[in-house]
Amino acid sequence: MEELFGDCIPLAESFYSLQGEGCHSGKAAFFVRLGGCDVCCDFCDSKSTWNAKRSRTVSVKEIVDTVLQTNADTVIVTGGEPTIHNLDSLCRLLRENSRACFLETAGNHDITGEWDWICVSPKLNSPPLAENLRKANELKVIVKHPADLEWAEQNAALTDGCLLFLQPEWSVHEQITPCIVDYIKQNPQWILSVQLHKYIDVP
Repeated sequence: MEELFGDCIPLAESFYSLQGEGCHSGKAAFFVRLGGCDVCCDFCDSKSTWNAKRSRTVSVKEIVDTVLQTNADTVIVTGGEPTIHNLDSLCRLLRENSRACFLETAGNHDITGEWDWICVSPKLNSPPLAENLRKANELKVIVKHPADLEWAEQNAALTDGCLLFLQPEWSVHEQITPCIVDYIKQNPQWILSVQLHKYIDVP
């Protein structure tokens, strides 16, 4: 999909908080959550972002100016599915202001922009492109059912030696976490990711 708004993009929300998942869990970061998604997985906790037209159209400059008002040295671009938009301008302006650019994506579209860290979280209903799995610094697979572990391995096999995380889906985390722990003990190349932000109640 082409960028919807030229040098502007649909901004669902932005906020300064702590990364709650994966490799950089606990790190201070400014989150830019973009509107628009064509993955629409059933366990999404940001369903309000799916329709880009419900988000405010914002210039890249306005987003970066807001980042610069905080102490954040890292910006995490997420969604929705951020890669449905062209992110070249956003990354370029952030980098010009010495901010690290992190991407969280399902990986099902071509990745634009220049990134310091790419987290691919593959979804079965809209699988990631193979080249995006090779670009990933981090693979984070959401596990709702034990069968999702096979999906995790299928994606891991296509990566280029990135970090591998298994994360319990929040609505069943109490039931599925023991299964994930047992799996990681048998397959120690995987690392457990939990949604820290939900435990400590931050955005």
